[in-house]
Amino acid sequence: MSPSQAPPDPGAATTRMSVDLTALAANWLSLRELSGSARCGAAVKADGYGIGAIEAASRLAREGCRDFFVADANEGASLRPHLPDVRIHVLNGVFEDSFAQILAHDLVPVINSTEQAAFWTGTADGRAYALHIDTGMNRLGLTPEQAAAYAQSDAPPPALLMSHFACADEPGHPLNARQIEMFEALKACFPSIEASLANSAGIHLGKPAHHDLTRPGISLYGGNPVADANPKMRPVVTAETRVLQIRQARAGQPVSYGAAHFLSRDSRIAVCGIGYADGFLRAGSGAGVPLRSAAPKGAFGAINGKRVPVIGKITMDLTMFDVTDLGEDEIGAGSWIELFGPTISLEEAAQAAGTISYEMLTSLGRRHARRYTG
Repeated sequence: MSPSQAPPDPGAATTRMSVDLTALAANWLSLRELSGSARCGAAVKADGYGIGAIEAASRLAREGCRDFFVADANEGASLRPHLPDVRIHVLNGVFEDSFAQILAHDLVPVINSTEQAAFWTGTADGRAYALHIDTGMNRLGLTPEQAAAYAQSDAPPPALLMSHFACADEPGHPLNARQIEMFEALKACFPSIEASLANSAGIHLGKPAHHDLTRPGISLYGGNPVADANPKMRPVVTAETRVLQIRQARAGQPVSYGAAHFLSRDSRIAVCGIGYADGFLRAGSGAGVPLRSAAPKGAFGAINGKRVPVIGKITMDLTMFDVTDLGEDEIGAGSWIELFGPTISLEEAAQAAGTISYEMLTSLGRRHARRYTG
């Protein structure tokens, strides 16, 4: 491991994240119950949505999860030594230069094109694969016409038939029903083959979306992709930043780059050691970004359950918070400010930056000192 990849020393770090693996497990158990008779898998791509794929997958395997989904063969290979008895599906499929790695680590490629299908079935000697059909995303997968023709070919059948919802986070969107109907029709072309359609949001669409295997992702990590989802997912990650300095500034003075924010009162400013290099997105700035016309308020932090606003522009390594309303004994150099966690939800932090919870989690940088509980 190179020095730049070495885990940060917690005592020297100015950003940290706490990961509650008990909450992760509880979320999976809730989603498994919502999945009804379907098995419940887990998407652990993008390093477990930023929290650590090995830690997340190992904890979920202890709860009984046996179906995991990663993006590429490298992610699957890193998991296999820790999870010798599970199915690890590679969503990006297979190529000639990833073929040997997929075989060596007993991974299951998700075939996304007729070309990939021809290559795998012609060289893998009957090893299992999943077949991905596009039912409305226009992203990856065989077209419905290609899938129907493939079902009539003499190719060895897949172990799993898959598709992916485009709008499941909007339960009333008409495309959901069309995708379910199309997937059912194509599933009939592959009798006795297990099927999987539902992601985190899709699980909430009920039994017609569940089939044999569900594939939750963001919900495992504390995200709630469906408004008013029941049950609510438990927060898994708490991200925090250390206060480097408390500054006194007068009314009328500017804060941060571009002098985009001028103080309306004499203020106390907490300068903290986190920035967009750590995944605290610049779009969450309190001023000076185009997003503010659409989302007038920038991000907040919290200390002892009390919210403090970001002021000025978030910079590469530093962010300023207005802590004027906190008592002097409540915050000082060395204190920690919550960015999201028990006080500020992951969705709220994402909305303040004009993005989604997925991006907030997967953007967390290498400088965060990590602590796992549970």
